Amino acid sequence: MDIDWNLLRTSAHIAMRRAYAPYSGFPVGAAGWDGSAVSVGCNVENVSYGLGLCAECVLVGNNRAAGGGRLIAVSVCDSRGEVLLPCGRCRQVLYEFGGKELLVDHRDGPVQLGRLLADAFGPGDLAAGRS
Repeated sequence: MDIDWNLLRTSAHIAMRRAYAPYSGFPVGAAGWDGSAVSVGCNVENVSYGLGLCAECVLVGNNRAAGGGRLIAVSVCDSRGEVLLPCGRCRQVLYEFGGKELLVDHRDGPVQLGRLLADAFGPGDLAAGRS
């Protein structure tokens, strides 16, 4: 499947412009492709820093709310449009909705999430541990 990385990067940059980042001054945008539609998200900070939402988490919520499917590719950017890699928390969230095969935009070319989050804990582990 061909991924339109330029579309994802542009969509992430447009979403970044709607970020709410008054505390860090670091707006972030994210865009994901599920094979049929692009979903976007932006970071939403809170005065209680731990309650802030990363762009990737908002992207996943927006994808689910729109009835989207499993994510295939994700791109994340800063205010300059430069590619960012998801933080550890967001890698785990993306793993739930795209799996280890999810392609993550990287300045050196797309990389599978499984490489960025090796030996991740996922839904299969939870199911296997139930008695």
